[in-house]
Amino acid sequence: MSKVWFITGTSRGFGRTFTEAALDRGDKVAATARDTGSLDGLVAKYGDAILPLALDVTDKDAVSAAVVTAYQKFGRLDVVVNNAGYGLFGAVEEITEEQLRDQLETNLFGAFFVTRAVLPILREQQSGHIVQISTIGGVGAFPNLGGYHASKWALEGLTESLAQEVAGFGIKVTLVEPGGFATDWAGSSAVRATPQPAYQPLRDAMAARAGGAQYGDPAAAGPALLQIVDAENPPLRVLFGSQPTQIVKHLYAQRLQTWSDWEHVSHAAQG
Repeated sequence: MSKVWFITGTSRGFGRTFTEAALDRGDKVAATARDTGSLDGLVAKYGDAILPLALDVTDKDAVSAAVVTAYQKFGRLDVVVNNAGYGLFGAVEEITEEQLRDQLETNLFGAFFVTRAVLPILREQQSGHIVQISTIGGVGAFPNLGGYHASKWALEGLTESLAQEVAGFGIKVTLVEPGGFATDWAGSSAVRATPQPAYQPLRDAMAARAGGAQYGDPAAAGPALLQIVDAENPPLRVLFGSQPTQIVKHLYAQRLQTWSDWEHVSHAAQG
């Protein structure tokens, strides 16, 4: 049986790739974008299998209306992908309160609004799969991305609780944690704080380290996601790309060692 998808942020990047992968195999997709004109080519190719929906995920009422429209069109929702989001670049001292709030509004509250809107439908169906597009930056943190990390670490915690809450309703939940991919995430879709000279050496060092990085092909992420949503027992977390599989091994080994080294203080703190 074909699946019905609700995917946010489908104009480009991962959202576009996921949409095309689903449509190519005969699934149906309610595809949201700020500008649905970016979806005209998909409509011409796939016809009624795609439902373009104009949506700003920070608009709670619009999110609810879009979910209702998709459900009325297709009669059910099987896979919900919270993909809409962007990167905020800047040291913690550089980013403004407004920039941080805007980042949280899109990356965290946008996913929250969509998740909350679809849950009554999925609970009634006693089925469904919510996929949150997180990042390796939802597991570890790196300089110049504190605001972005704040949004994704919050999404990870929210989602881990969610998975436990809805398992009894037959609803599956997965956090997808990609590494570096050749998308526009760090390009025109990103927001950059006004730089302070004090942090320029740090930025230069980061740019030098990133110079030889290998970026994943976004086209491969679509078939990979299909494997996740087709799995009988999908993972709560899955890394996309070979880069993050190496990063997490180092991160967790370092954390475990630090906790072990300071365990005597941990016990002392108990009194």
